[in-house]
Order: sequence, then C-alpha cells, then structure tokens
Amino acid sequence: MTDIRHIQDFLLCKTPQAWVDNALDNIELMLIDHANCEKKAASTALNLMYRYVDNFELLNKMSRLAREELRHFEQVIAIMKKRGIAYPHIEAARYAAQLRKEVRASEPYRLIDTLIVGAIIEARSCERFAVIAPVLDDDLSHFYLSLLKSEARHYQDYLTLAETATSDSIKDRVAHFLQIEQRLIETEDTEFRFHSGPTSPLA
Repeated sequence: MTDIRHIQDFLLCKTPQAWVDNALDNIELMLIDHANCEKKAASTALNLMYRYVDNFELLNKMSRLAREELRHFEQVIAIMKKRGIAYPHIEAARYAAQLRKEVRASEPYRLIDTLIVGAIIEARSCERFAVIAPVLDDDLSHFYLSLLKSEARHYQDYLTLAETATSDSIKDRVAHFLQIEQRLIETEDTEFRFHSGPTSPLA
C-alpha cells in the first residue's frame, strides 16, 4: 500500500467513521459520485490549461493529470457497468463549491487559490480511498488502493504549482482553506456523497 502519511499529516482531520458507515450503506451512490468527481477533476485540469497557456510546467502537469483522471473515470464506469449500476444525474456535494467560494478573483491570487483547492481535494480523495478500501469487497478494495499513488502525486503537483506561482509564502492561504475543509468534512450533510460530511451523527 502506498504510504500516504504525508497527506494524512497535511489534512487537519481524518474522515469520520460515520462517513465510512454511510459509504457502506451507499456503495452504488459512492461509485456514481466517484465517477462524477473524476470527470470534474479532469475538467478542472483542462480549464487550467486553457486559462494559463504561458505556464509550461502547469500545462505539462495538468495534461497528465487530466488523462489520469479520465482513465479513472473509465475504470469507475466499467465497475458500475459490471455491477449493473445505472448512471443517473445527481447533485454535487457542497464540498468543492464551498472551497472555491473562497478563491480570490484577481491574479495571481486566483491561480494560487485554485491550485491550493485542487491540492486539498486530491489529498482528501486519497485519504478517503485509503480509509474505505479495507472495508470494501476485494474488487473495490484493490481498485481504490490502486488509485493512491496517482492521487498522492496529483496533490503534490497542485501544491508545488501553487508554491511556484508566487514568491511569497502560501502557508497562510493553505491553512485558511484547510480550516474550511475540516468544517465541511466534520459537519453533517443532508445527502451522502464521496466528499460529503457524514449524514448521521459523528461516532
């Protein structure tokens, strides 16, 4: 198993056990939303490539990231098809939208904040894969564990790009977004999603 202690140390909280319990009660919904998350991750990377065409390091890293996220999407929908799971439209979790509400509008701050948010989302995805994998059936467990290495790299790529986008420290902005992320992860949500808080009280 890929060592993700650096990601666990980066995040301010662990996934609550109540969310894990919710996931086990909603495997099909978890896979549907996971597929959506992979599409959105690829879309985010492509949007950055269109917006910042003069940043060659960003272009290279986001191009690779988009390809990998789309490959993960293909893998998720293949699992869904094998299991006879339909792919209906579902509303997104509040998670990413709430994080992105705090992104500043002017450059280079917009880029810096967007990259920090990307790093945090990838870090949480990686942490959740590691948390849920041991309690899933063998096929899903193997699949989720196989994603850890790439998700950990995506987190690091986003964070490195944020650090190189400015000569100033990004420490305070990272801390700001991590505090928001912790609140979103630890407070209850009305509907279960891959990045939701628990839909039942914390254990």
